[in-house]
Amino acid sequence: MKKGYRFFIALVAAASGLASCQKNVDVVATPPASFVPQQTADFKLKDSTLIYSKDIYLWYKQIPTGFDAQQHATPDAIMKALRSYSNEPGFSQPVDRWSFAYKQQDWDNVSSGASLDFGLNVFFLAEGDLRVRHVEPNSPAGRAGIRRGWKIKSINGSSNITTGNANFIVSAIYQSNTANLEFEKPGGVVSTINLTAAAYQDKPVAFDSVYQAGSKKLGYMVFNSFLGDTTQIYNDFRRVFNGFSHRGVNELVVDLRYNGGGYVSVQEKLANYIINSAHNGQLMMTQQFNDKYTRYNSSVSFRKEGSLNLQRVFFIVSNNSASASELLINNLKPYMDVQLVGPSKTFGKPVGYFPIPLYDWYIFPVSFKTVNKNGEGNYYNGFSLNIQTGDGLDKDYGDVAEGAFGAIIQSFNAGTYRSVQPTGREIDPRVENVNRSLDPNSFKGAIGKNRF
Repeated sequence: MKKGYRFFIALVAAASGLASCQKNVDVVATPPASFVPQQTADFKLKDSTLIYSKDIYLWYKQIPTGFDAQQHATPDAIMKALRSYSNEPGFSQPVDRWSFAYKQQDWDNVSSGASLDFGLNVFFLAEGDLRVRHVEPNSPAGRAGIRRGWKIKSINGSSNITTGNANFIVSAIYQSNTANLEFEKPGGVVSTINLTAAAYQDKPVAFDSVYQAGSKKLGYMVFNSFLGDTTQIYNDFRRVFNGFSHRGVNELVVDLRYNGGGYVSVQEKLANYIINSAHNGQLMMTQQFNDKYTRYNSSVSFRKEGSLNLQRVFFIVSNNSASASELLINNLKPYMDVQLVGPSKTFGKPVGYFPIPLYDWYIFPVSFKTVNKNGEGNYYNGFSLNIQTGDGLDKDYGDVAEGAFGAIIQSFNAGTYRSVQPTGREIDPRVENVNRSLDPNSFKGAIGKNRF
């Protein structure tokens, strides 16, 4: 796991501090010299949060001189308040929707892919039609055999499965230790399953397979997070792409529709597997900090992995595809024909951060932006689609009749892929809005590995 990053933050108001983002190591940032002994720990924590942000925040110049950190309850509340001071040319509203803070123990669990719940995510396909969106294979739900696409008919005896009852659904599915769920499987079979929350390790590479589509050999991989056990992720990348090469894959589909981002380094690894070897050594991206830290701006070049060489790649995306997912798309666009397919455009997050430890918290002020070879990187409104389709929530991963993946398969089976196709099934905007609330644990961010 990538837990050993070290970050050196030079503060204007204090001496440089050395901190480690390593699990199970307690690190306390050096308090600024302006502190006096009678100040409480809470006061110091909030004051330090603001001082660090005024130094490293990408839009630090826009933070008002009179901003009072003590008026906010927690470091997370401070981070969210600072978001309103992130104006960018060409955008009428502040662009930062992401700066946040997390308790260190909680973040260690999130960033390593360690979870303690049912391992079940749900979305509405339509009003009154709640479906299993994703199941973690190693989780209680995965071990119980629950599959993506199953319809949930009742929760803890209640059949009130409507968008108006979203709070009940969130509480029962994501915040409870036990649940009794009644499912309708494909074919109309009804099954009741009791779940008990338990610890498990996430598996970001959720599915992979190869398909014959017309004259094409199409490789398909579902990748749900750039966070997790990176040793496991890299082993899966190697296995999947070696398999694609050995089976003669000449078209690639990477499913990022629920991938909210994660480690920039994992994005680099995946980009290196996808890029054609003709572009080995060419510029992948440039990372840029605020004007105090331009000396830390850096560029990354492609270092080709594997032997798969393609001219085109398809990404299945949605408004849940964010940050490192969008970074991957942006970095490949200057070199490949990148086609985006799915129910909606991407989230729109071209910036990132890294954890700064303060007492028992990590703060994450947006600290850098990234541009590709062509200097493109202001995609705050997300990337638009080449083909709009339904989300396919009524089908499992890899089903050739599933809305998004099926649209690609069917196009090749017809003989040619067309980059412009009729609009598929669109989700009701009201249902889409509720689905956002049914995604409470989804992380959306790009985590850097910068050394200061």
